[in-house]
Amino acid sequence: MSETLTLSAEARDRAGKGASRDLRRQGRVPAVIYGNKEEPEGIHLGERELMKALMTGHFMNSVVMINGTRTLPKDVQFHPVTDRPLHVDFLRIGEHSTVHVNVPVHFADEEASPGLKRGGVLNVVRHELELICDAAEIPDEVVISLKGFDVGESVHISQVNLPSGAKSAITDRDFTIATIVAPSGLKSEQGDNETPAAESEGGEG
Repeated sequence: MSETLTLSAEARDRAGKGASRDLRRQGRVPAVIYGNKEEPEGIHLGERELMKALMTGHFMNSVVMINGTRTLPKDVQFHPVTDRPLHVDFLRIGEHSTVHVNVPVHFADEEASPGLKRGGVLNVVRHELELICDAAEIPDEVVISLKGFDVGESVHISQVNLPSGAKSAITDRDFTIATIVAPSGLKSEQGDNETPAAESEGGEG
């Protein structure tokens, strides 16, 4: 399960772009906590502390305690040039709220895939899965076994064993997560076979 992160914050006295710029100059990042049928609350966080949380790699699917309030990060805006965080949105949640999270995918048993052993390439369509789960049971990752998959075969969501209590947020189709595609050598050989015919046709003209 994803670990719970803790951030300290202070209330924002003023709103607006000018106030936000002043905060950023002081090494603070404006943010808002909303949801759970309560009024939105403007806060600001220490940029260094926030960056440390962002660098964990699972910030967006972790419960974040902010001054005793349980939240889930929903959006982080970054500066287009410096990549510094500009603003963060946090959603208030209960301890066992049902939440939507994007959980990273990890592929296992590559050595047991006939397609990969033959030189096939794993083409990942979705690096994350949107899951619905209990806020106290958010998984760190979803592990997908490639055992038995051959060239031309795909892994669909229906074939994945999701963590206990989690289900896919997309239910209207059996979407593809990854496909094992033919080795590039096989493709180039097919291309080479066509080349002499094309050249001879050109020579006759």
